[in-house]
Amino acid sequence: MNDKLQTCSFCGASQGVETPLIAGIDGHICEACVALAHQVVTSWGRCRSLNGPLKPPPKPKEIKDQLDLYVIGQESAKECLAVAVHNHFKRLAVEARHPRRALDDRDRVEIDKSNILLLGPSGTGKTLLAATLARIVGVPFVIADATTLTQAGYVGDDVEGIIVRLLDAAGGNKDVAEWGIVYIDEIDKLARVGENSHGTRDVSGEGVQQALLKLIEGTQVKISAKGRKESAETPVIDTRNILFMVGGAFAGLERVLRRRLEPGPSAIGFHSEITAKADPRAAARIYDETQPDDLRHFGLIPEFIGRLPVVVALHDLDEAALVRILTEPRNALVRQYQQLFLFEGASLEFTPEALVAIARKAIARGTGARGLRSVLEGLLQRPMFDLPSMTDVVGCLVDEAAVNGDGPVQWRHTAAEPESVAVGAG
Repeated sequence: MNDKLQTCSFCGASQGVETPLIAGIDGHICEACVALAHQVVTSWGRCRSLNGPLKPPPKPKEIKDQLDLYVIGQESAKECLAVAVHNHFKRLAVEARHPRRALDDRDRVEIDKSNILLLGPSGTGKTLLAATLARIVGVPFVIADATTLTQAGYVGDDVEGIIVRLLDAAGGNKDVAEWGIVYIDEIDKLARVGENSHGTRDVSGEGVQQALLKLIEGTQVKISAKGRKESAETPVIDTRNILFMVGGAFAGLERVLRRRLEPGPSAIGFHSEITAKADPRAAARIYDETQPDDLRHFGLIPEFIGRLPVVVALHDLDEAALVRILTEPRNALVRQYQQLFLFEGASLEFTPEALVAIARKAIARGTGARGLRSVLEGLLQRPMFDLPSMTDVVGCLVDEAAVNGDGPVQWRHTAAEPESVAVGAG
């Protein structure tokens, strides 16, 4: 009988009740070293799968330059997202090329992920930023909608469904999916209801926030076989390295901020102080002052807020920014409508004053950049209705009077006539 005390051939741990060893032909290995070896081998597999995107990681300036082609303004938000995505790539590259090789690896610093919260008024570009990032990054990217999520066991989508979509985006490759990026939109709709909820469970509000806690921080998600091809094993996704970004308009948060930043007068009558009018510039950037306590008053639970350390504020777009949105991006609205007119063999032109008037109308609607398309649709509806039936038209000119409804849009015909035929702007 061999009474010799066996030790792990890798770390030297002695065999015991709490430290069992697996015997091999010429050595033994403990449970901790088996787990470490599995982590190293998995990193090699991920490195092979992501060899293209991870070599080299895109620089923050390169990411921002790509965002600039599609998103106008919001410079601080684009810089923050560029840094976050670059660091995400860098974490993946470091872990793939230099995996943890020992249980006590003191020279290796493990970098934690920094999940991001995007907040700002509707129409400021939150979803557009996320969708544009999806075109840039080389890892799987998924955009989910928080309004469709409910607690497990209720009608709706479970939070684990987001990871299923990420796995599908990775082509079923579990290792690649574990290094993806997830954007959850409309996160402000998960704000918990007030105390007058008549005792009903908030299954699509606070309940979803609680279900997202471990998912965002890092947990093992077992992918169910429902709706998927039958396989010998059920994949388990580790969300520890998945970067989560959430965004929402947070309508009403500005009132919470103003109560904290602009306290009302404490006295009335002759002893009261006359408060100065708020600076419009400061009011436009009030979301920069958002603190975790403000989000708690809005309806997010503290545990959820703590897992989103990076808060990026987006601001209302001014008139100049909306004019740039109309003309500068690759998919600018003016270019889109010009292409529609070119399909009919006619050009479409806007005067500079007309562009400013369109931006001014969009601001008045209070829907941000989304209001630009509504203004253009109403403005060009009648010309687009009449154009396919016209035979001698080569161009259309929109001026300020046409935008304001004080005059018609002007058609240019093939004949070199000094006068132009006008069609009412409706």
